[in-house]
Amino acid sequence: MKNGLLVLIAAVLFLSCGNQKQVELYFLDEYVLSDSIRFKNTLIGGLSGLDYANNQYYFVVDDARNPRVLSGDITISNYEIKSIGFKNIIFLNDTATKFYSENALDLESIFFDEQTNEINLVSEGAIRKNKLPSVFKIDENGAFLESFPLPKNLSDLKVIKHNAAFEGSSKSIDHKGFWTAFEAPLKDDGAEPTFTKTASPIRITFFDKKSKKATKQYAYQLEHITKPSKGDINLNGVTAILEYKKNHFFVIERTYQNGYGSYGNIIRIFEASVDEKTTNILEIDALKTTKFRPLKKRLIFNFEDVKENLTSGIIDNIEGLTLGPKLPNGNQSLVLVADDNFQSFGKQLNQFILLELQINK
Repeated sequence: MKNGLLVLIAAVLFLSCGNQKQVELYFLDEYVLSDSIRFKNTLIGGLSGLDYANNQYYFVVDDARNPRVLSGDITISNYEIKSIGFKNIIFLNDTATKFYSENALDLESIFFDEQTNEINLVSEGAIRKNKLPSVFKIDENGAFLESFPLPKNLSDLKVIKHNAAFEGSSKSIDHKGFWTAFEAPLKDDGAEPTFTKTASPIRITFFDKKSKKATKQYAYQLEHITKPSKGDINLNGVTAILEYKKNHFFVIERTYQNGYGSYGNIIRIFEASVDEKTTNILEIDALKTTKFRPLKKRLIFNFEDVKENLTSGIIDNIEGLTLGPKLPNGNQSLVLVADDNFQSFGKQLNQFILLELQINK
């Protein structure tokens, strides 16, 4: 286990009904898979999302040429990640429908529905090719089952920025639906984050399983970029969300800047919550011209504070987040994974992170 076990990162949150509670996240361990590992003739990489269900993990692989899902084990013992092993691979190659061929499958997030044994996926599409983002489900053999209709404000190619659509998803705690999150603001909603504070809201949308429609949507304000520029790419956006309690979320914001080599990422976890004053923006097309109240948010974890516990001090491109098994002390584990982009942009890590969640009443 890395030095600094149980490093306290975060703090007091005001969560509900006027009662003060503490939500704390502790760093436990890091595990890095070796480069160029292959499983059933496919390269392990591009792990853009994960979910823990049925005592195993499901990973979505961000490979538009060969979209696929992996399942496997992450063995956690004595507050450490001991090993990672893959058991199965599911290819999206159904020829019975035209959905796969007619849509750009740039898969970014995954969750497994234990009530139906279906796998739910989100794709950010390909805006430059006039391909909308999509939310759909498949069976355990990779066959397409159905897609979910997008609300009007998420289905206009003119206002969605390329490579900035669906990036995160989470099944709801009450099992009545699921949440999705855009990575960056729509063009009519706000500016992309810069080095000064701007209005940069992204949309987090709830889809109801019974009606199969989006029924509510909230705005989440992105942070500005905090490190000096060294190159021409400086961006910040949401890469993962997780509802850990009714209307309470962990949201990962990733800042990426070129010019820093392997140290170009800043990864922060925020707690965001809905209250009676939060605006349902589902029927609002342009946030730039509308008054609204976004989700409440508070920083609870910054990987800059635990760099000494990470391989070469690197926090990589964290894009997946899930609740893992309970730890020996009864607290909940959180497991995170980085997308190494198949190292197409330079040296990156297949990096896994283990955190501990503690909620003090």
